[in-house]
Amino acid sequence: METKPWKVLIADDEPDILEILKYNLASQGYEVITARDGDEALEKATRTRPDLIVLDVMMPRKTGVEVCQLLRSLPTFQETLIIFLTAVNDDGSQIRGLETGADDYISKPISPKVFISRVNALFRRLNKTEVKTLEIENLVIDPERFLVKVDGQEIVLAKKEFELLYLLAQKPGRVFLRNEILNQVWGNDVIVGDRTIDVHIRKIRQKMGIDCITTVKGVGYKFSVEM
Repeated sequence: METKPWKVLIADDEPDILEILKYNLASQGYEVITARDGDEALEKATRTRPDLIVLDVMMPRKTGVEVCQLLRSLPTFQETLIIFLTAVNDDGSQIRGLETGADDYISKPISPKVFISRVNALFRRLNKTEVKTLEIENLVIDPERFLVKVDGQEIVLAKKEFELLYLLAQKPGRVFLRNEILNQVWGNDVIVGDRTIDVHIRKIRQKMGIDCITTVKGVGYKFSVEM
C-alpha cells in the first residue's frame, strides 16, 4: 500500500522564504501548504491538519507564538510537530518559544539544507513509536495516545514534554545525563539551548502538580516513584 506524504504547513510573511522552503520540502516528497499571516496559518492548520507546522515568530495579525498557543490548546494538535522561524537569536526568545510547545527553533537567515535536515530529523523521531504503557503508583503514561493521568485525572502535555517524561519514567531511579536526554528527545540534528530541558521539566511539574522528576545537580535528572 502506498503511504501518503507528510503534510507540512509553512507560515511566513516573506514570499521569498515561503517559495524557497516550499520548493525544498516538495523536492523531498513532502506535501506543502503555505500561509502569509497568523490568521491564515490558524485557519489552514485547523482545516488541513498538517503533520508539521512551520511558524514565523513575527507575523502580521497573529504571531507565530500566538498561533502555537492556540493550536496547542486543542486536543487534536497535541502531537503535531511545530517549528519556529525567527530573526531574533537570543535565549529568551528560544525559551519563550519552547514553553509554548514548539519542537524546534530555527534562526534566520535559513539554510535550506539545514532546514531540511531538521525537518527530516523530527519525522524520523515521529516514526519511532513506543507501545508500552507505564503504570507507576498513581501515574499512567500511555504513549500510543500521548495520554498522562495522575490519580485518574488526565493531564495535557506538549509532545516534547510527554517524550521527556516517558523517557525518564521508563527507568525509575536511573540518572539520565543532560546530553543523553537532548539526544534521545530532541536528536543530534536539532540544536537547542542549554536551558531547554529545564524549561520542559518545569512545565511538566507545573501541569502534573507532582514533583516526580528529581534534579541531580551537575549530572542530570531521574524519575522518582516516591510521589
